[in-house]
Amino acid sequence: MSQVNLLPPEIRQRQRLRRLTSLVGLAGVGLLAVVGLFYVLQLMNLGRVEDELRAQEVRNADLQTAIQELQPFADLQTALQRKRELNGIVFSNEVSWSSTLRDISRLIPSDAYLTDLTGSVTVATASQGEAPEEETAGLVGSLTFNGVARDIDSLAVWLTRLEQVKGWVNPWAASAQLTEADSGISAYQFSGSVDLSVDAVTKRGAGGGEPR
Repeated sequence: MSQVNLLPPEIRQRQRLRRLTSLVGLAGVGLLAVVGLFYVLQLMNLGRVEDELRAQEVRNADLQTAIQELQPFADLQTALQRKRELNGIVFSNEVSWSSTLRDISRLIPSDAYLTDLTGSVTVATASQGEAPEEETAGLVGSLTFNGVARDIDSLAVWLTRLEQVKGWVNPWAASAQLTEADSGISAYQFSGSVDLSVDAVTKRGAGGGEPR
């Protein structure tokens, strides 16, 4: 059977308004609960981030302390590197003159001798963007000498032997003049030179450490 609402329209209107108000209130309470939960979660996340930040600051402080403790070793390493670079400059193209004198005494013919010997080390340079001149490329110095030989054959032997030493190239007799001593013995006074190539440079001079 059908139901008939005998309540006046005003009462029905008030009932609907109360229900709507209750629904709005419940929705507001739910929204506040969600906002409160979100706020609590954010506070917890902020606390976690702050804890991580403090832990990172502690690690950074420990690392800074370790760096300060190791700094003297870094300074020593820098000083050592500078000394190595300086040694590389000082001993660049170094030639063992003691070995040079030993080779000279071994090579000079028995019927010849030197009156003077001069050794020099130079570095062939060229303007930026230009190649070294062909005759100086690969050369680091030279030996110049004056001496006396009994005959031309002795001088030829001397020049030939000079090329037997590693790093000695282009032996050359600039002059050879026959002279006669007071004793009546004739001999040749000669002068010449031999170039020193990079093969004559010591291991240290080539940047490899101790001299060879």
